Amino acid sequence: MFSAYTRRGLLLKTRTPPSIFRALSLSPPSPLRSPHGQALSLVNVKDVASSFKDWFLERRRRYPPSLTHETLTLTLNHDVQRICEVLSRGDCGSETEAALSDLHVRLTDECVVRVLKLQKDVLPSLKFFDWAGRQAGYRHTGAAFHAIFKMLSRAKLMTVMLDWLETFTKQRSVYTFRLHDTLVIGYAVAGKPEIALQIFGKMRFQGLDLDGFAYNVLLNGLVEDNCFDAEDIIAKQIEMRGFRNGITFCISMKSLCKQNRLDEAMNLLLELLRNGNDVNEYMLTITVDALCRQRRFVEVEGLMEEFRDSGKISMSNAYNTWITHLVETGSIDSAMELFHDEKNVGFFSPWLRCYTVLITGLLRKDRLEEIYDLLVEMRLRGIFADRNTMNATVCFFCKAGMVDVAIELYNDRLEMGFCPSYLAYNSLINALCRDWRVDEAFRVLEDGLQGNYFPGKKTFFILADALYRSGDLDKMGKLVDAAIERNFLPSNAICVRYISALCKAGRVDEGYLLPAKLNKPDMFLRRSTYFDLIYGFCEKKRGDIASRLLLEMRENGHSPSRSLYRVVISCLCDMGHIEQVLNLLEMHVNGNLSDSEVENEIYNHFIDAAGHAGQPELARKVFEKMVEDGLRPNIHTNILMLHSYLKSKRIVTALNSFRELCECLEPSTKLYNVIIVGLCRADKTELALALWRDARERGLIPSLTCYEELVHMLCCSENYEMVIKVVKDFEETGRHVSIYMYNILLCHILKSQELIKAWLRSGVDGSQSGNSVLGRLVGAFPNIQSLEDHLQNFEELIERRIHANIVTYNVVLRSLCKAGRVEAACTLFSIMCRNGKKGCEPNPWTYDIVVHGLCKVGRLRDAKFFMEKMFEMNFYPTKGTIDLYRFLATRGQRVQQ
Repeated sequence: MFSAYTRRGLLLKTRTPPSIFRALSLSPPSPLRSPHGQALSLVNVKDVASSFKDWFLERRRRYPPSLTHETLTLTLNHDVQRICEVLSRGDCGSETEAALSDLHVRLTDECVVRVLKLQKDVLPSLKFFDWAGRQAGYRHTGAAFHAIFKMLSRAKLMTVMLDWLETFTKQRSVYTFRLHDTLVIGYAVAGKPEIALQIFGKMRFQGLDLDGFAYNVLLNGLVEDNCFDAEDIIAKQIEMRGFRNGITFCISMKSLCKQNRLDEAMNLLLELLRNGNDVNEYMLTITVDALCRQRRFVEVEGLMEEFRDSGKISMSNAYNTWITHLVETGSIDSAMELFHDEKNVGFFSPWLRCYTVLITGLLRKDRLEEIYDLLVEMRLRGIFADRNTMNATVCFFCKAGMVDVAIELYNDRLEMGFCPSYLAYNSLINALCRDWRVDEAFRVLEDGLQGNYFPGKKTFFILADALYRSGDLDKMGKLVDAAIERNFLPSNAICVRYISALCKAGRVDEGYLLPAKLNKPDMFLRRSTYFDLIYGFCEKKRGDIASRLLLEMRENGHSPSRSLYRVVISCLCDMGHIEQVLNLLEMHVNGNLSDSEVENEIYNHFIDAAGHAGQPELARKVFEKMVEDGLRPNIHTNILMLHSYLKSKRIVTALNSFRELCECLEPSTKLYNVIIVGLCRADKTELALALWRDARERGLIPSLTCYEELVHMLCCSENYEMVIKVVKDFEETGRHVSIYMYNILLCHILKSQELIKAWLRSGVDGSQSGNSVLGRLVGAFPNIQSLEDHLQNFEELIERRIHANIVTYNVVLRSLCKAGRVEAACTLFSIMCRNGKKGCEPNPWTYDIVVHGLCKVGRLRDAKFFMEKMFEMNFYPTKGTIDLYRFLATRGQRVQQ
C-alpha cells in the first residue's frame, strides 16, 4: 500500500519499519484483555505520547489560535496584520478607533475585505467596518458589504443584520455605495430574498438596476431559500444583461442539485467542459456531493473519469467529497481503494478532514494498522492535526490497547488545545474501565461534566458496573446525581444493582428512596432487589417498611421465599408487633381471594415464620384464622404447626398434636420424621427412640435425617449399644450411609474405644462385619496408633472404606491433636495440601485445629507460622484458640523475664 504514497512524493525513509502493531507486539483488534496493556511491553509510553504531542503542537506553534482557518491560505500584507493585531485586543470602544487611526493605513477595498474575512469576533469587525466607512478617501463597495453581511449571517446575528438594513431603509446611508444595492445584497445574505425582490422591483420601477455582483448575490439568496421560480426569472435577467459568468453557472448548478435534477446538472457540467466554457472545481464538487447523497456512486465515477481525462481543473475537493460520502455510507473498503488509487496521483491532494473521516471509519471496523499508516502519512505530508484528528487518535490508542498513551495525551489537552469529543470521552472511559482503572475513568468523567459532556447509555453502564464491582458507592452516587441533573434516567439494571449495593453496605434508606429520587416511583425491581431491601430493613429493626415491601413484592408478581417471610415476621415479633403480623396476613390474603392454593401457601408461610420466630401462639392464631376463612389445612400445614411447637420446646403440646394427627389422619412417614427429628434436636432422645420404634413396628421407614439425628444424639449420650441397633436397622433398609453419619461414627470411634467395644459385644457375625459401616470403620481405624501408621496412604484408605469429605479429615486431625500426636497431624495437613482433591482442601477449621494442637504442646513458633498462613488466606482462628495462644505467649514472656 505504500507504493501509492511513494508516487505522491512522500519521504517514506523516515517511517520506522515494521508497522506499529508488529513493533508493539499487538494483535488487533482486541489487545485490551491484559491489565495495563501488554501492547506497551516493548515501547515506552512517554516516548509515544511525546511524539504525538509534538505533532499536535505543530499547528499551535505555527499558527496562533487567535487567527482563523483563512490564515492558512491567505498571505497577509503588513497593513492587514497591523489592523488584525489591534482588533484582536477585543476592545470595542473609542480606544480601538484611536489605535486604528494611529496606524495611518491607506484603506483599499481588498484590505477591508481581507480583514473582515480573517476576524472571528463580530463586534470588533463591526467597529472596524463603521470606522473604515468614515475614513477620507475610502468608500465601501458591494464586496465589503457582502463580507460584513456574510459574517453576521455565519454568526447567526440575523436580528442585528435586519436592524441595520432597516436603518438603511429609513435614512440615507453615510456610505456612498448605492443604497438599493446594499439592501438587496443584505436581505439576500440574511435569508430574506422576498424583501430583496421587493426592493429590486422598486429599483426597476425607478429605472435603476443592479450590477453583476449584486445580481449574483440575489440569485444565490433565492437558491438558498428554495425560491426556484424567482431564481429562473433573475437568471434570465442576468443572461440578458450579459452578467453571466462562472459564479452564475455555479449558482445554477447548485440550484439544479437542490431541486434533485441531477441528470440535468451532470449534462450541463459536461456540456460546459466539452465546450470549453468556464468550469471550476466548485461546480464539480457540488455535483459530486449531490450525486453521493443519492448514492449514485457509479455516475460519480464516470463523471470524475471524464474530468480527470480532460486535465483542465483541480479535482481535490471533489475527490475528498467522494471519499467522505463513501465512508459515511459504510463503504470503507471502496473509500480506501479510491484513496490509494495510483490513477488519482496528481489530481488528488487529501484534505485534513478526509484523513479524519477515513480514520473514524476505520475505527468502527477496528482496522488499527491502516489507521496508524494514515497517521504516519499525515505527519510525512506536513498535515497538521486539528481537534478532530486528535480525538480520532485518542480513540485509536484506546482501541489498540494503549490507553496509557491516550491518557497521557488527554492530560496535556490544555497545552495542545485539544478539546475531547463525545466519542473520545467514551473511548477513554471504556478503555480505563476495561483495564480496571476505575478512579482514572471517573476523573475523566468529572472533567467532561464540566464541559457539558455526559456519557451515553453504553458507557454509563460500563462505568456504573465498574464502580459497582469496585464497591465505590460514593462515586456511583455522584454518577447517578449527575444523571438526574441532566434528566438522564439510568436503566433499571443499573438502578437495581445500585440499590442492592447500598443495602449490602448498610445504606438501605438511600436504596429505598432511590426510585423516588429518580422520579421513577413505579420502577420495576427485581426479586433479588426486594430481598436485599427487606433483609436490610429487618437488620435495622424496621419491620414496618420490610412488611410493606413484602406486600409490594407480591403485588409486583414476585413470590417471596419462606426465608423472607421468616425474616420479616421474626423482625415484627422481636419488635413486639404481633398484631401487625395478623394485619399483614389479612392484606396478603385479600389480594388472593380467588386462588385457594395461593391462600393455603400464604397461611403456611405465616405459620412456618411464626414457629421459626418462637411464637407458637401466633402460629395457632394463623391456623385458626385459616379455618375461619373456610380453608382446609393440608398435611403440610399440620406439619408446620408441629414444627412450631417443637422449635419452642413445647414438647407435651407437640406430642398431643402428633397423636391427634395420627387419629385424624393415617400415620405417615412425614409426620414421624418431623416428630423424631424435633425431639432429637430438643434433646429428648428417649421419646425420639420410642417413636422410632413405633414407626418401625408400623412398617414405616424414617428418613435419612431421622437416622442421622438419632445416631448423633445417641453417640453424644454414649448410648453406643442403641447406636449399633439403629445403624444396623438403617443398613437393613438397603440405603447407603451418608458421609455425615460416617463422620459422626468415626469421631466417636477415635474419641474412645467404647463404641468399638459395644460393637464387639453386639455379637456381630464375623463374615458380615466387614460389610457393615462400623465394621469398615473399625477395620480402618482400630486405634490412634494404627492411624499414624497409615498416614502416607491415608487418602487411599479413606476412599476404599468410606466416602470422605473435608469434615472427615478434620475429625481425624482433631483426634490426632487431642491424643497429642501433633507431628502426625502436621503430616496429615501436608498430605491434604499436596494431594487434596476438590472439596477436601484445608478450610478455616482445619487450620484452627492444627494451631490449637500446636499450642497445647507448647510449639508456639509453629503455631504462629500456621496462624500467619491463615491470615494470608483471610481465615481467622476461633476465640478459644486465640485465648490459648495469647495465654501461652504471655506465660513464655514472664518465664524469660
